[in-house]
Amino acid sequence: MEALRAPSSVTSLSYIPKALHRNTTFYKPKLMNLQSISTENTPPPPEPELETDNKDEKFDWFSEWCPIMPVCDLDKRVPHGKKVLGIDIVVWWDKNESSWKVFDDACPHRLAPLSDGRIDKLGRLQCAYHGWCFNGSGHCKLVPQAPLDGPQFLITNYIYAGTHIQEACAGVYPCTVQHDIVWFWPNKDPHYKDIVKKKKPPYIPELDDPSLTRWFGNRDFPYGYEVLIENLLDPAHVPYAHYGIIQAPPPEGNESAATSTGNNKPQLFFGQKLEKPKVLFTFFCVPVSPGNSRLIWCFPNYFGGWIEKFVPKWMFHIGIDLVVQDSDLYLLHVEERKIMEIGPTNWQNSCFVPTASDAFVFGFRRWMNKYTGGQVNWGGKFSGTLPPTPPREQLMDRYWSHVVNCRSCNSAYKSLNALEVVLQVTSVVSIGIAAATKQSVMSATARTAVVSMGVVCFVASRWLAHFIYKNFHYHDHNHALH
Repeated sequence: MEALRAPSSVTSLSYIPKALHRNTTFYKPKLMNLQSISTENTPPPPEPELETDNKDEKFDWFSEWCPIMPVCDLDKRVPHGKKVLGIDIVVWWDKNESSWKVFDDACPHRLAPLSDGRIDKLGRLQCAYHGWCFNGSGHCKLVPQAPLDGPQFLITNYIYAGTHIQEACAGVYPCTVQHDIVWFWPNKDPHYKDIVKKKKPPYIPELDDPSLTRWFGNRDFPYGYEVLIENLLDPAHVPYAHYGIIQAPPPEGNESAATSTGNNKPQLFFGQKLEKPKVLFTFFCVPVSPGNSRLIWCFPNYFGGWIEKFVPKWMFHIGIDLVVQDSDLYLLHVEERKIMEIGPTNWQNSCFVPTASDAFVFGFRRWMNKYTGGQVNWGGKFSGTLPPTPPREQLMDRYWSHVVNCRSCNSAYKSLNALEVVLQVTSVVSIGIAAATKQSVMSATARTAVVSMGVVCFVASRWLAHFIYKNFHYHDHNHALH
């Protein structure tokens, strides 16, 4: 396997979910200094070559393991609705089998979303519409509207009696947990029922190192899978898109480990070798739907154990949000729409990429054009048209894209909102007591103290409200002023 040379300022390991594996594929660019990239007198980058055994084979998006969410951000008490590859799924904890399950997010009865249901007392997934219950295998175990002597189902003018029939089963996907992330195989064909015994999700040794502490996070983005991967493969944007947020030190000449295994399915890792006390950045990119993607990150490190005892995870996420959410989200959202206007397969004819730092992105787009028609296969569910651009405040919203899906941030959000209410109530009560109490009962000094406390609580509640909004809802980023 041949190593790639990348700037030492890129201390990351980037994983493109098993979109690329089997024999061997290599990108062979020579990257330039981040600080000295220039289009002037710079020769075009060498065209990345895809060395494959079968150049006609197309990539099958529905025959690969797909990551869904980190286990730490899933609540075992409730079902979770997610979308991957345009498929609506529900992830829930089956306490009877002590394992996570992934079903179609549709009850076979009337197609109500199972993710809006509940886990009943017997550990079954129950639809909230009519109460149908399903076990971990997807079999319907209870139809409240059926006779007690056995459920009856009217299907194609025939009545069948029994504990379950195929038409009453929930759609079940193969799933597993690896690296504390729930993965699923996006194909319900019974042929794949035991696929995990034949083929497992991609394995990253560092994520199983017991000497390392792992920090997980996730976020949904209003731009597509292709643009998300390009951004992670593009170190040259860091000192400019994240100006004032990330300090990009000059390269030191170290080689980054970059490997790729795959026939037409390159699985890319790029970044520095993990050495104490550095942190390894690992990214899992998930295609959600046209114009939407999900990023799952994990930061294995040697020093997180004692830091987490004093600094909660949500505080780290606020800092991460400045990078992955605020500073380049709008740029990438607009960029994707311009690419779609010209057509994804015409990318290289419309984008001017003359520098060697563009080689990774160029290579990835070339692979997409060659093996996937330039874009993700959504199984015929979408026309390929991107959703309209919402107002900027909605586009860069943090709550629905991250907070609601992160246990740490969601818990902090609820606690801080409760504290804001307490401060407001304390402020009103303090002022009210001071106003209602007669001077003969309360001294001037005591009255002043009560009024002061009310004012301080009011000011604190206003500051806290601003803090909550800015860090858990919307934080605009003006590149011209950074």
